[in-house]
Amino acid sequence: MKTDSIFYRIFQTDPGILFELLGQSPDIAQGYEFKSVEIKQVAFRIDGVLLPTPEAADQTVWFVEFQFQRDTLFYQRFFSEIYLYLKLHPETVDWHAVVIYPKRSIEPDYPQVFRANLVSDQVHRIYLEDLDEPSDSLGVGLMQLVVANSEDIVTQANAMLSRAQKQRQTNPKIAAIMELIETIVVYKFPQLSREEIESMLGLSELKQTKVYQEALDEGRQEGEQSGILKGKLEGEQSLILRLLTRCVGDVSPKLQSQIQSLSLDQLESLGEALLDFTESADLVKWLQEHQTR
Repeated sequence: MKTDSIFYRIFQTDPGILFELLGQSPDIAQGYEFKSVEIKQVAFRIDGVLLPTPEAADQTVWFVEFQFQRDTLFYQRFFSEIYLYLKLHPETVDWHAVVIYPKRSIEPDYPQVFRANLVSDQVHRIYLEDLDEPSDSLGVGLMQLVVANSEDIVTQANAMLSRAQKQRQTNPKIAAIMELIETIVVYKFPQLSREEIESMLGLSELKQTKVYQEALDEGRQEGEQSGILKGKLEGEQSLILRLLTRCVGDVSPKLQSQIQSLSLDQLESLGEALLDFTESADLVKWLQEHQTR
C-alpha cells in the first residue's frame, strides 16, 4: 500500500485532520495549503508542508513526514531538510514539524545531537497504534483505517461510510472523504475484484468512481491475473526505488534497470534488506548475489 500518497491525499483533502491528531482545533488549518516541497539543490523532498496563504493571520509553516519504514538515519535527513528549507526561505516566521509513525517500533533510536529538537514544543510525534479507540472524527478514522488489519478494515470502513453518508448534506468535504475510504480499501485488498469490493462495502458501480480509476492508473486493480501481477510489480518497483533514495541516495539508471528486472518475490526481499543499506555499494552487492540466484 502506498502510504505516502494516501496520507498526502488525506491531508490535501482536509488539512484540519493533522491538527485533530495533535489534539487541536481543525479550524487552525484555515488559510493553509498542503503541498509536497522539493529542495532542488540537493534533491530533498519533504512529504508534506502546510504553507500559510499570504493573507493568513498565522504564518507558521508545518512540516509533515510519514515514516512507515525503519530508517536509522531518518532524523539526520528530516532535520537537514527542515533547516535547509529555512535557509532558502528566510522569510519564514515560525515552524512546527510532525512525524507520523504507524507504531513506536518503527521510530529509530535518535542520537543525542537531536535531543533539543525532539523535546521542544516545535516537534510532534504521532503513533497511529495509539489511536485504538473509535473516534467520532472521520479524519481520525481515516488514519485508523490506514493501519487497520484485514479482519477489521471492512467493519471500520462500512461504519465510516455510514456516518459520512449522514453528513453529506452539511459537509462539502464528505464526498472526498468517502472516496478516500474506498481508496484505502482498494489498496488493502489488491487481489480482490471490483465486484468483491463493491459487495464488501455495499457499493454499486465502484468502477465509475474517481477512486477506482486512480487505483487502476497506479497499477493496483482490475484485469486478468497477468494484469494484476504486472500492476503489483510496477507498484513494488516504484516503492522500492523511493525507499532506496532515502536510504542510499540517488539510484543510477543502470541500477534502476536491474531493479526493474527483478521478480515480485525478489523485490519483496529487497524491500526487507534495504532497511540495512547505508550506501550504494550495499545495493550493488545485494543485486549481484540475488540476480545470480
